[in-house]
Amino acid sequence: MITEIGIVAGEIWHFLDKHGEVTFAQLAKGIEKPQNVILMSLGWLAREGHVLVRFENNDYIIDLR
Repeated sequence: MITEIGIVAGEIWHFLDKHGEVTFAQLAKGIEKPQNVILMSLGWLAREGHVLVRFENNDYIIDLR
């Protein structure tokens, strides 16, 4: 499972690098992986300081740090 989380984290990073700031819904649609794996990968990236996640207008906004 840890390998899958790492792979999805890389996909998230590349998606954000290409598209810039996105909502969680946009990210989930663009990555097309199970939502629970996306959330774990986002947590990993946030903990490592690679992404910023904020709650705004009833949605989560994600961007590279």
